[in-house]
Amino acid sequence: MTYDRLQQWFYKTILAVPREFKRYLWDQINWESRFIIITGARGVGKTTMILQYIKEQLPINEQTLYVRMDDLYFNRYSLVEFAEEFASYNGKYLFLDEIHKYPGWSREVKIIYDQFPELKLVLTGSSTTEISKGEGDLSRRALFYHLPGLSFREYMEFENILKHNPVTLDDLIHHSIEMTLDITEKIHPLPLFNDYLKTGYYPFYKEDPEGFHKRLNQIINTTLDTDIPASLLLDYRAIFNMRKLLGLITEMVPFKPNITKLSQQIGLSRESLIKYLHYLKKADLIELLFSSRKGVSRLNKPEKIYLNNTNIIFALHPTHPNIGNLRETFFINQLFVNHHVSYPEKGDFWVDNTYLFEVGGKSKTGDQIVHTDNAWIAADDIEISAGRKIPLWLFGFLY
Repeated sequence: MTYDRLQQWFYKTILAVPREFKRYLWDQINWESRFIIITGARGVGKTTMILQYIKEQLPINEQTLYVRMDDLYFNRYSLVEFAEEFASYNGKYLFLDEIHKYPGWSREVKIIYDQFPELKLVLTGSSTTEISKGEGDLSRRALFYHLPGLSFREYMEFENILKHNPVTLDDLIHHSIEMTLDITEKIHPLPLFNDYLKTGYYPFYKEDPEGFHKRLNQIINTTLDTDIPASLLLDYRAIFNMRKLLGLITEMVPFKPNITKLSQQIGLSRESLIKYLHYLKKADLIELLFSSRKGVSRLNKPEKIYLNNTNIIFALHPTHPNIGNLRETFFINQLFVNHHVSYPEKGDFWVDNTYLFEVGGKSKTGDQIVHTDNAWIAADDIEISAGRKIPLWLFGFLY
């Protein structure tokens, strides 16, 4: 009877799923794969995306089932028992949402994968979900995808303002004049860009625009209090120190961290502090920029620290956030999705070991990069490219 309730709940849920807008990742996922894991921060649209796929591509009958792993059903029955019953009813497509909420999930998912080869599995989990930890190493079995929040391009499509395909960084750099002329013939991007910076990264802003930042604060707290401990098996003291660290970062970003000073303020060793910074990055709460010479390592300190996206900045600093911080945070947030970004010896950002960027306002001169090949200015408050200046908002079309 309890299993029947799960089926009925799934049928009711699927009826309410919108079809009009789909995230960019939809077209990149190999949905034919037998085992898929999609991670991402709370509120970026993982659940909606998999329900859209079910609604459009799969039979809505006993062959298909979507369940949330915080359902009370799993207080009484194991995940393996559930999968066994599903398979006995001719089940074929199994979607497990928020898998990190089920203790010991990796071991049982491995058993399901090995014992029920007729099942296709799609899992979603927190950004902090440790895929290779635990008793079941799934890293060689599953295809992994990470879903970020909305790009500026997606935001405009979501708002039914402009539909435009993603562009490559190479095309953006070398054809930015044509692109900006084409786009600005249809819309004025700057007011939309300012709205996006405040509230456009997480799709749930549409549900309650006035209460968006309050809900985003709640998500940040839940990520710290629930998702990180569940995924990384950290105790209360570790979470307390991580919350304290995030609070200090929030007051100072973007900044070049003094690891020794930060360690003393929080009462942590240097090694623990750097480890916690990596955890906060993994949770999509901050971004870390490493030296182009030293590279990314759990032992290396980051050269600069940012909050993950501009919506978080407005949620934590609702009045007068630093404009330079907003610009740089937007740039790395959009570039990090598909590109390698590091801290250069001169300029602001070194991308894919090829392109050097300065980020600033429309009056930015670029004196630091004037004699450098493949060097560009990502300039805010301009609509159309000119010379080496590319509008900052255009970098929101990369995914």
